[in-house]
Amino acid sequence: MSYLDKLLDGVKVEWKPLGEVLVRTKGTNITAGQMKELHKDGAPLKIFAGGKTIAFFNYDDIPLKDINREPSIIVKSRGVIEFEYYDKPYSHKNEMWSYHSQDENISIKFVYYLLKIQEPYFKNIAGRMQMPQISIPDTEKFKIPIPCPENPKKSLEIQQKIVAILDSFTELTAELTAELTAELKARKQQYNYYREQLLNFDEGEVEWKTLGELTSLITKGTTPKRFTETGIAFIKTEAFDGSNINSKKLSFIDEDTHNKELKRSILKQNDILITIAGATIGKCAIVPKEILPANTNQALAIIRLNADVNLKYVFHLIKSNYLKKYIEQNIKGSAQPNLNLEQLNNFTIPYPSPEEQNRIVSILDKFDILTNSISEGLPKEIELRKKQYEYYRDLLLTFKQQNV
Repeated sequence: MSYLDKLLDGVKVEWKPLGEVLVRTKGTNITAGQMKELHKDGAPLKIFAGGKTIAFFNYDDIPLKDINREPSIIVKSRGVIEFEYYDKPYSHKNEMWSYHSQDENISIKFVYYLLKIQEPYFKNIAGRMQMPQISIPDTEKFKIPIPCPENPKKSLEIQQKIVAILDSFTELTAELTAELTAELKARKQQYNYYREQLLNFDEGEVEWKTLGELTSLITKGTTPKRFTETGIAFIKTEAFDGSNINSKKLSFIDEDTHNKELKRSILKQNDILITIAGATIGKCAIVPKEILPANTNQALAIIRLNADVNLKYVFHLIKSNYLKKYIEQNIKGSAQPNLNLEQLNNFTIPYPSPEEQNRIVSILDKFDILTNSISEGLPKEIELRKKQYEYYRDLLLTFKQQNV
C-alpha cells in the first residue's frame, strides 16, 4: 500500500469544485506605474502582479477593503500561470484573484499543494488564448479531493499530515539548493584566487606586451538587418555560458548576410570573443569549431591571435583581474560601459617565456576542468533532488478519482 492509502485507511474521498470549498478574493485597482511609484523597501504590505513582479506598500497606500490578512493562494492568471501561497498581509492587481478558507476544517496550504501540482493543466488551458490566460471559472469549477468529508476533524488531520510532510520536503530541498549553490560559489572563488596568484607578475619580472602586438585582427561585429530560423550561427552575449558558447542559445542569419553584409566579422576557430558594451562587459569565450560558420554583432569584439601565441594563456589572462581592472580604468565617468577597439589594442598583459606559459596553462586547465565538473554536477544534483521531491509530492497528492 502507498503511504497515502495508509494515511487514508479506506476513508471516503469527496471531490468538490474549488469555488465551493474556498472564498475568492478580488484585488485592488492599481497600475504597474503606481506600483513602481508607491513601492517602499521594507514596507509591510506585499502587492502581487503578474509573473515575479511584486512591490511593498504601507497600509494606507491602498483602500483598506483591498487588503487581505488571511493565509491565501494567489492565482497568477496571465502570462506566467502559477499559484503562490502567502500568509502575511497582501493585495494584488485586480486582474488576478486569490483564495482563502473560512472553513476551519479545510487547510488552505493543502489546497495550495493540490493546485501546485496541477499547474501544467492550467498552463495548457491558458494556451488557448493569444496571451496565456485563465479565467475565474477555470479555477472555480476545478474539482479538488477532500478526504473523509463525513468526519471534518479527521479530514483536517489527514490534510495537516500531508502538508507537514510536503513542508518538510520543501524546506529540505531549499536548504540543499542553498548549500550546493554556496559550495559552487566557494569553489569558483578558490579557482579565481589561485588563478590570480599564478598570473601575478611584478613590473620587470617578465616582458609585457599589448594585445595588438599578439594579434592579427581586433575588430567587432555588426547587427544584421534580419535574422532567420536556421542558417549561419550568429553569436550574441546571451549565448555565453560562463566561458563557453551554448549552441542552444544561438541566433541565425542567411549565407548572403554572412558573406556580404557581415563579411568583416566572419569568425574562425579559436577566435576570442569579448563583450565590450553594457552590463556584461568583459565576458569572454572561445569560438569552437562545432558552431562554424558563424558571425557576431557589434557588442562583441573579435580577438584573433597570431599563430605563435599561446591561446589558452592569453584567454586565462583575459578572464583574470587584469582585464577587469583595465576596463574599470577606461570607463570611469561613462554613462554606458563601453570599451573601444583602440583600448583593446593597447591592453597590456604579462608575457613570460613559452615554458612558463605552458606551466601556468597546465595548472589552470586542471582547475577549469574541476570547476566545470562542479558547475555541471551541482545543478544536476539540485535538479535530481527537486525531481525526487516532486515524485513524493505527487504520490501524496494523487488521489484515485481523476478531475473532470
